[in-house]
Amino acid sequence: MLHTFAVYVENKPGVLNRVASLFRRRAFNIESLTVGHTERQGVSRMTVVVDTDEAGARRLEANLYKLVPVQRVDNITAAPSIARDLALIKVAAIGDARTPVMQLVDVYRARIVDVSPESLIIETTGTEDKIDSLVEVLRPYGVIEMVRTGRVAMARGGVPVRQRADAARSATDAEGPGSDASNFSV
Repeated sequence: MLHTFAVYVENKPGVLNRVASLFRRRAFNIESLTVGHTERQGVSRMTVVVDTDEAGARRLEANLYKLVPVQRVDNITAAPSIARDLALIKVAAIGDARTPVMQLVDVYRARIVDVSPESLIIETTGTEDKIDSLVEVLRPYGVIEMVRTGRVAMARGGVPVRQRADAARSATDAEGPGSDASNFSV
């Protein structure tokens, strides 16, 4: 199963290498990795997608917290979230092929960001499946080059994932040991 982690780190040289090395040492393959600035000065956010089971995800989260530059780790896999990918796709478009390519771009709500005599560069954002689908329909025209950012994801709502998990844990603890709120009846 793919697990998505939001990892908040100090924005300093070498931090990406330390985080990626942790995944390598633990023999986890990173499916997608994006890094960018956050709303806080000096803090970057990594969105890391890893194929692992639930136990592996918990181990990864615990090991990430052991790294000094890591400030916070949120596993947003199960949280309601928005995930997007960005792609730039250069497609051969000469003569009569240009019109059908432009129509496909419109259908997928993508944009043409560069036009040259022999090619078009298309910019698209969306789910990974949407981008994969667009690439497949463009392939017969000749995909010359493509670059993708990888998944960026953010939990929905105003409360960070960590605070939601802490609140849920507190509610369970308040019920007391051995109590089962699901068996409560009026």
